[in-house]
Amino acid sequence: MVKITPNYLEMKAGDLPASKAFYEQAFGFAFTDYGPEYAAVEGGPVQIGIAAGSEPVAPMPTFETDDLETSLSQVKAANGEIVREIFAFPGGRRFECLDPAGNRLAIYQPD
Repeated sequence: MVKITPNYLEMKAGDLPASKAFYEQAFGFAFTDYGPEYAAVEGGPVQIGIAAGSEPVAPMPTFETDDLETSLSQVKAANGEIVREIFAFPGGRRFECLDPAGNRLAIYQPD
């Protein structure tokens, strides 16, 4: 069987500038703009693209952090909406939030 690994995640945003600002402030991402309707974070093991629009509904991306409480503070400071406060799960702890486009995200810290 051929090995298939994730390397790109694309999300939609009704307000692309607001979504970019959220990810820049909350996670320190740096975007490359590809015209007025697309921006991407490149160079990591998984690259992220944000496209103008609202369809299709995107899956929930999960981001790993080494400091969950600081990450929660950063997301709140970037006006992210917390939809589930920090909770424990097998293997670590996490919280869930919405970005300005309504994409649901999970940020976790492994045990």
